[in-house]
This record gives sequence, C-alpha cells and structure tokens, in this order.
Amino acid sequence: MTFRPVVSVIALLAAVLSSPVPRAEAVSLEEVTGFGSNPGNLRMFRYVPPGLGAGRPVVVALHGCTQSAAAYDDEPGWVAMAQRAGFALVLPQQQSANNASACFNWFEAGDTARGGGEALSIKQMVDRTVGDLGSDAGRVFVTGLSAGGAMTAVMLATYPEVFAGGAVVAGLPYRCATSLIQAFSCQNPGVDLTPRQWGDKVRAAATATHRPKVSIWHGTADYTVAYRNFNESMEQWTDVNSADQVADATETVNGATHKTYADATGTTVVETWSIPGMGHGQPIDPDQCGVPAPYILDVNLCAADRITRSWGL
Repeated sequence: MTFRPVVSVIALLAAVLSSPVPRAEAVSLEEVTGFGSNPGNLRMFRYVPPGLGAGRPVVVALHGCTQSAAAYDDEPGWVAMAQRAGFALVLPQQQSANNASACFNWFEAGDTARGGGEALSIKQMVDRTVGDLGSDAGRVFVTGLSAGGAMTAVMLATYPEVFAGGAVVAGLPYRCATSLIQAFSCQNPGVDLTPRQWGDKVRAAATATHRPKVSIWHGTADYTVAYRNFNESMEQWTDVNSADQVADATETVNGATHKTYADATGTTVVETWSIPGMGHGQPIDPDQCGVPAPYILDVNLCAADRITRSWGL
C-alpha cells in the first residue's frame, strides 16, 4: 500500500477558503471491499435501489473536499435519482491517509494517469459493480463536485471507453495541474490555454475510439475554484469531442444559462450550465432533489435531475 503526502488544495483555499421528484428515503450505503488492487487506497461504497435488475446503468458520484460518500448521496439528490431512474450508485471515498481534507488527488500525476493511483481504483469499483450486478457496461457515467469534479475529468480522460458521459461540477480541466503548487494557481485565478492545448492533454491520457459526452456546471460567484475554469473546461471538452467553441443552442432555465455544443454530425457532445451568483458547490432544488448542506446549494435548480436527463436515464 502506497501513501502519498497529506495535502489539501480546494479545502485549504476555502479555509484561507437544486417535474418534482419524491425525496429519497434515508438509506444505508453498503461498503464493498476487495474490489481490486486499489492502488489509490480508496474506500468503495454503493447504493443499489431495491429490486434493481440486471442490465441497468451505473453512476459514479465523487464527493468534494471535507465530504464523504455519506455526505454525497442524499444531499445532492443522487439516491433519489437512482431510485427514480433505476441505476446503481457507486460512491468512492477518500481516506485521510491520502489527503487530510478528504480531497481526491486530482493534481497528483500518479493519481491522474491511466493504469494507476486513484483513477485505477475508481475504475476497479466500476468493474466490480458491473460484475456483481450484471449492469449495462455501455451505460456507465461519472460525476463529481469540486475535487470530485476535477477527478471526474480525470476519469473521462484516462478511461474514455468505460464512460458514456460525465458531469463536472465546480471542477477543473484535466491536467490543469500535476503538482500541489500548480494546483493553487489552477484553482484561482485559473490557467488560460487554447482549446487545442487543453484537448492535447486529454488525448495524451489514453487512446480512444469513443469520447464521453460532458456536462459542465459552475457558479459565477465561485471564488474557490475560479469561474474562469468553467470556460477552460468547455474549451477542453469541445476540442476533444470535435466541436467548436460556439454554442449551437442557448436557453435560460430558472435563471441559469444552458448552452449546448454539437459535433459535425449535429450530435450534442458538450453542455454547460452557468449559475449566476452561485458560490462554490452543487446546485439543488429541494422540491425536485437534494437537501441543503455545506457546498450543496439551494438555487432552484436540481443539477442531479438535469444531468440524469441529459444522460438519457
């Protein structure tokens, strides 16, 4: 078992740093052990709705700094979505031995490359779940908040064949940083690269014949992970998915600006959601999903519901 330096990035900055859906009943998460070699030394938790049959999708949900698997199931609405849409929910959890503030190590080179570290541990959790439940391996999705959003970008880049889509919430582009020092400047004020430069970072991570569709969410008043990262992420994933950076459609939903970007075939490959005045966190609407909590923000828009719908679930 390999332990990395105990560091906190997003949490350190925070310290010097929402049709109605029935609310999910309180649930107990199942911890799964022995899911693989687990080189990233992560814990695996899982929620399987009662009566879920074989051939159903899988959603991986990655918590943010200072959070846990149990703080990222009901609160952002993922349990309610699992019950409503019928999918298995996998909730990786960071350990303090890896990061004192429970941040996934999105900025450590060894954790963000294919074939090792935390990225491989999360991929092994998907493999275990598909094997245990007979899930549909063609409908596996990943999402996360903050450091979990940054790690979502890692998973989409390093294992594109595993995921049909992903949603980065208050996160960062893949390989914005490969060290702790770089991570601080990536978060705030952010790093300005061209779409091609960002895309090249993803293309270098893994050979791919398929690229997942990507949903990007950010609050305009996010001063922990600067709002600038919203545009840089859009540039990265549009470039990777062979789309330009001019939106093909724009709409306003409950005050938020929703844009879609299509490839040459007219298929939407990237969508963005910009939430005016929202700080660092995941948007919820308790009438549709979620329970307000630290970094789980009631802004009359349920990201989990919108993301689930965009995935066709």
